[in-house]
Amino acid sequence: MCPDYLMAIEEPQYRVLEKSGNFELRQYQSYIEAETLVEGDFSEVGNEGFRRLVAYIKGENRKKQGIPMTAPVTQEAASEKIPMTAPVGQEKVPGKWRITFVMPSSYTMSTLPEPLDPRISLVEIPGRLMAVIRYSGTWSQARYEAKERELREFIKEKSLKIVGEPLWARYNPPFVPWFLRRNEVMIPVAPAQ
Repeated sequence: MCPDYLMAIEEPQYRVLEKSGNFELRQYQSYIEAETLVEGDFSEVGNEGFRRLVAYIKGENRKKQGIPMTAPVTQEAASEKIPMTAPVGQEKVPGKWRITFVMPSSYTMSTLPEPLDPRISLVEIPGRLMAVIRYSGTWSQARYEAKERELREFIKEKSLKIVGEPLWARYNPPFVPWFLRRNEVMIPVAPAQ
């Protein structure tokens, strides 16, 4: 029997439009995420958010139904949407991080069980263009920030426009050796006009 961490786990569907070394430009299809906002330090919020979301997919929901695990688990600086007639503005909320699990594609917003934890929301993510850098190794803030800087340089070289907050995507459980882990920094982009 194959250990869970070696089995195929569903990921959001995307098409690679361009690849250059560890960098990719990907067009993602729409998908649904379970999200939670966690206050605190970069290195601590992931564990808290992960525990909340695992409880949800393990049955802490109105249907008491388990939901298969997917990848990646993402972390990003939370932004607050401020409704206006036009445009819609965004600003960072200091100290808050948005932790997410992608929901399996077999679910819709109407078929996903409602979370019992009021700190968890289900959100539809529209299709989007993402610049991505892939790397292995530890889950440190310093490595994340170094890879984010490299990705921003790639985006600049490709004359793309950043249209959202960077995401830190982790694809493996913590017991996977650091040198086998798949990590990514992803930034929503648009072609420069």
